[in-house]
Amino acid sequence: MKPKGYLIFHLNLAFSSIEKHDWSIVIEKCYWPLLDIISDLQVPLGIELSGWTLNGIQETCPKWVDKFRQLLAEGKCELIGSGYCQIIAPLVPYEVNIQNQKIGLDIYQSLLGVNPKIALVNEMAFSDSVVDILAEVGFSAFVMDRDNIKLALGSPSQLPRFAKGVGLVNLPVLWADSILFQKLQHVSHGNISMDDYLDFVEKKISGGSQLLPLYSNDAETFDFRPGRFKEESKENPTGEWLTIRKVLENLRSELGFTFVLPSTAVGIQDLLPNKTSSSFTSARYPIPVKKQSKYNIARWAVTGRDDTWLNTMCFRIYNKLVNSTDFDHKSWKNLCELWASDLRTHLTEKRWVETKLKINKTLSDKGISDFYQLPQETSLIYDLQESATVLGKFQRRIFGDGIYLELKSEKTTLLLNLRRGLTIESLAFAGHGFDSCMGKLPHGYNESISQGVDYYSGGVIIEIPGLLTKITDLNPVTPEYSVSADGDLTVKVVIDTSIGQIIKIIEISSSAERIKISYKFRKIKRYIASVRIGNFTLSPEFSRSFRSYSFHAGGSNQGTYIVDGDLEQSSSASRFVSSSRGFFSSSGSLSLNCGVNSLDFSWDNAMCSPLCLLDHSKNMTRLSYSVCEFDETSKESNKLGEICLVISPGASND
Repeated sequence: MKPKGYLIFHLNLAFSSIEKHDWSIVIEKCYWPLLDIISDLQVPLGIELSGWTLNGIQETCPKWVDKFRQLLAEGKCELIGSGYCQIIAPLVPYEVNIQNQKIGLDIYQSLLGVNPKIALVNEMAFSDSVVDILAEVGFSAFVMDRDNIKLALGSPSQLPRFAKGVGLVNLPVLWADSILFQKLQHVSHGNISMDDYLDFVEKKISGGSQLLPLYSNDAETFDFRPGRFKEESKENPTGEWLTIRKVLENLRSELGFTFVLPSTAVGIQDLLPNKTSSSFTSARYPIPVKKQSKYNIARWAVTGRDDTWLNTMCFRIYNKLVNSTDFDHKSWKNLCELWASDLRTHLTEKRWVETKLKINKTLSDKGISDFYQLPQETSLIYDLQESATVLGKFQRRIFGDGIYLELKSEKTTLLLNLRRGLTIESLAFAGHGFDSCMGKLPHGYNESISQGVDYYSGGVIIEIPGLLTKITDLNPVTPEYSVSADGDLTVKVVIDTSIGQIIKIIEISSSAERIKISYKFRKIKRYIASVRIGNFTLSPEFSRSFRSYSFHAGGSNQGTYIVDGDLEQSSSASRFVSSSRGFFSSSGSLSLNCGVNSLDFSWDNAMCSPLCLLDHSKNMTRLSYSVCEFDETSKESNKLGEICLVISPGASND
């Protein structure tokens, strides 16, 4: 059997470091050569581009669109869909994902006269909800990177052919391969020889691969450099598209390749006996992403010039649109543009300024506040009687040489540490039988010296590599107290650090099993740093019972992730990339399911959009919220995101 191969080229005029005045150059150097390969070499390529990019090409070079339309009509190439804008689906609400796809399909039909049946997962940032979304708008298959799905599924000997959504939907997958597409880039750039490339592909064939995803990445990387960073390789003077043509000719002549359309490849797979179906995610990798670990969900959530601010403002605009009685097509398009992934990575200074102006104008036009801090709390009343034991409906006790503060009601018991920044020693709800659900694991709890520290709950950790500085809130504090008309108790502390003030406010409900913890930052700018908040450590009993966690990842249904081993989501990818994985809840809610008990966490993404990080082992379970991580896209900005986290016992799993 002769080997078959398929190639999919990603076209993106929204590329973070490409200015509009470069569009004509990109089309000439990168997009026309694709159509020439299709026409001259009779290689049936898949071409993926967003509706936004297609509009941009039509505006800049309508002849290219005419030629592409002609080749599509002749069946010589295939359109792969990706929506109106390149959006990271797990980062945005379900309604935005649906509108993004529908607007893109309308543009494809209008300019090209076709409706693509295969979609590419944007940036290969996948969640199970993506399957449901693509099926709902009419796609019959999708393209996804297989290397990180292998990691998510524990490197099975054979990958499933169908992906399960959160609901009842299954869709066939057409695999992309990061190593294979990088190999083609390397040979075209002159970094490896033609013989090296052909030997690599031949080994794949001899290993049993008869249908190969030869390419599935950017077109703009050939005979052009987007200018993302100083270390980009120089253009190959022999001509990179010319080298690709030679590669394709050699694959045909020396290895006997037949090139097929992506849809043909899906059909070939459908004839194979293996028709297994499964989720493509796991508790360890709830949101798999393309390529190496530096490309993880944090890249578009909490890095860049200020992804946290961008996402937060987008959620405010979304809330306005989704609650409106009138559907405003133009406003939904605008929101999709503002949620584009390329605004969140290597954005040029000019485009960053334009993006901020566009955001602020949208907020102003919609009457939405641009205030990027938590609301000012009402004035608190100092408790001048240190011996007081009653604060409204709460019993107060200070003990242990003045270290511990206990606040107790009929619903909640909260033990706080006054020497360590009002961190949580123990939190217990009536619904859990007043068993502690979280608190501190003291120094010495874990026998391993690598874990021989105190693990606090409710704290802040800021690591600034450029300053060789680690900031925490673990200072002695003197609290202020206030009791509301409803009987709720508020405790506030101000913690001075070398870079500014951390303000922590804990509100305990008198009528419900619920606490709120707010974190504010005064005179602390957004450094190139890792800023992790909460860092909640489950009690040993709850940790031992931890079975699964549930959240929304861009879809209408909540996904549940079964914990069947260790989780390590807070670790760094390298010295220069502070995050390696994690997840984002598009609904602002998360449930930790611990046997018969559960813990619910919630927050408002329109106030601050954090990344969630879960670590779990036999000794400990820990949940952190990040409002800032660093990688090569990171820049400093003026303000850190401030967040209010609500914690309550969830519904019983009994």
